[in-house]
Amino acid sequence: MHDRRQALVVGAGVLAFALAPTSARAASTVRLTSVKYGTVSWLIETIRLYGLDKKNDLDLKIVEVANNQAGPVALLAGEADVIVTDWTWALRLRSKGNDLKFSPYSSALGSLLVPKDSPFKTLADLEGKRVGIAGTSIDKSWVLLRAYGMKLLGKDLEKIAHPVYGAPPLITEEFRNGRLDACLNFWTYAARLTTEGARQLLTVDDIIKALDVSPIPPLVGFVWSQKDVQAHGVSVEPLLAAVSDANKLLASSDEAWERIKPLVKPVNDAEFTALREYFRSGVPGPWTKAETDSAGKLTQLLIDLGDSELVGDGTRFDPNLFHTHTG
Repeated sequence: MHDRRQALVVGAGVLAFALAPTSARAASTVRLTSVKYGTVSWLIETIRLYGLDKKNDLDLKIVEVANNQAGPVALLAGEADVIVTDWTWALRLRSKGNDLKFSPYSSALGSLLVPKDSPFKTLADLEGKRVGIAGTSIDKSWVLLRAYGMKLLGKDLEKIAHPVYGAPPLITEEFRNGRLDACLNFWTYAARLTTEGARQLLTVDDIIKALDVSPIPPLVGFVWSQKDVQAHGVSVEPLLAAVSDANKLLASSDEAWERIKPLVKPVNDAEFTALREYFRSGVPGPWTKAETDSAGKLTQLLIDLGDSELVGDGTRFDPNLFHTHTG
């Protein structure tokens, strides 16, 4: 019902509010989830500041969620039209009959970090050590690192190391306080920690390349239900166009970054520069057949690893998950 679509979202810490006024001409209303101060909010603020919503006939309404895990809940509950999440999650649900679609958001990935003065130089050095994992035991980066460990060492890091799972801020603080020998963290936290002196042992890019997957497909993107957006008359294209415009601006304009600096919340200029350059390195290009082929190879690798929690029992690769558009 349209009445429900226009209501404030309730439950599980989800709040919807209008980002920009509706233009004089009919605009496409799209409800997008965002974590406050997360990287999606940087794009949203850029869209708002530069009028990219109006330019693309977009009436963007933000569904604020407490964390990344709340996005899929909001989508499945009909409280949002579009979320930002991994395509591995979308593929699992698509295999169960959900008509989900994916368009890339970012190819920026995290890193495996060790303290500046750590003697560790290879993955083998982590045997018996405390390794912080941002997320849960099925975080995609951790599963990929385990796959790399199996290929390199013939051993499962989950069994030979002592993984410590937690939210990224908690893992970051535990690492800073010396209670972890290494940590696998999201790129935003990795950028902050490297400016503080932490050393990269491996990037997730390195891991995927070592698993013979090339080109590296963006793992995180915009996800929506094709059936639901069609049923509610929602067009996703204006959102994707506005995001593309915002990404082009952030990829090239330092002034645009200065305008969103209050949202980025850097502790110093070095951290601000690191975050900006990490973000720019992850601005995705168009999704092509090459990325689809790589995603298929990566999916098969995860299935072969036997990680049914991540990809789901019975999951099959479906190239139709990936949205392609022109313009």
